Amino acid sequence: MTVTRIGGGASIVDLHHQGLPGIIGVGVLELDDGVALVDPGPEARLEALGAGLAEMGHSLESVRAVLLTHIHLDHATAAGAIVREAPRAKVYVHAVGAPHMVDPSRLLASAGRIYGERMAELWGEFLPVPRESLRVVDEGDTVVLGGRRGGHQRGRRFEVAYVPGHARHHVAYYEAATATAWVGDVGGIRIEGGPAVPVTPPPDIDVERWKSSMERVMAWGPERIVATHFGAYGDVAAHFAELRAGLDAWAAWVGEGVGGGRVGLPADDAERASAFAEWITAGLRERVNEDHLDLYATASGFRDSWWGLARYWRKRAD
Repeated sequence: MTVTRIGGGASIVDLHHQGLPGIIGVGVLELDDGVALVDPGPEARLEALGAGLAEMGHSLESVRAVLLTHIHLDHATAAGAIVREAPRAKVYVHAVGAPHMVDPSRLLASAGRIYGERMAELWGEFLPVPRESLRVVDEGDTVVLGGRRGGHQRGRRFEVAYVPGHARHHVAYYEAATATAWVGDVGGIRIEGGPAVPVTPPPDIDVERWKSSMERVMAWGPERIVATHFGAYGDVAAHFAELRAGLDAWAAWVGEGVGGGRVGLPADDAERASAFAEWITAGLRERVNEDHLDLYATASGFRDSWWGLARYWRKRAD
């Protein structure tokens, strides 16, 4: 299934990233004159996004707005290509991320050191977004999609919260009319109703700020949250309680190793990252089947999460 309608004039298009379901989901919000997208995903899956929109009676040219929770490649790479197809579209992004959308060269150089020859396969082409198409958002802002008529605002209204911890440029969007919070990665990863787990890649992980960001989302009192990886969930309090506990456990495991308190770990960082990935995998294997586990491993990259948390602890030590 490519399109899942979640009610309230919203749907999720599954991009089947790397040929797998439930890895990256693009939010599609129905507007009077087209659609808005939440986290359009990688440009490499733009054709899949177009097919999902066509299934709903829309096209890339129908896009009027792109709401970015943050600018990581799995969330934002397609934004520039979409604006090329839909020049009227506005791209909403936090101020820290905005310069990288105009000129993604530094972001791509950093990612290239990690993904190497797989960059094009995984993420596609990161086209710049024209500066005039960008709209910077931050804590306390409101985004109104649908324009004005007769001097009065109409359409869909989204409150914006600044929610760092996973990334310095992370925001979340809340629509009171549908009691829905679009949370990007501040809600972690949760696939096919499985457990909510963190995703902690470098360079911006901050455990304490992330936990505060969870509370910020909860303060809205949402009846459901939508995570890019993957889907809509109504058990909001339980979701965040599980995620918070997982984040604490992951941070403690890595922190003890970095600080020398965990006996038996190799001294080499790469080997420590592998041991961490094996620990996470073993824990998830007790809760989900192997196919489900593969989805989590693909969506998260457990080794990358070790590096993000190790950087967090070493910055604190400095």
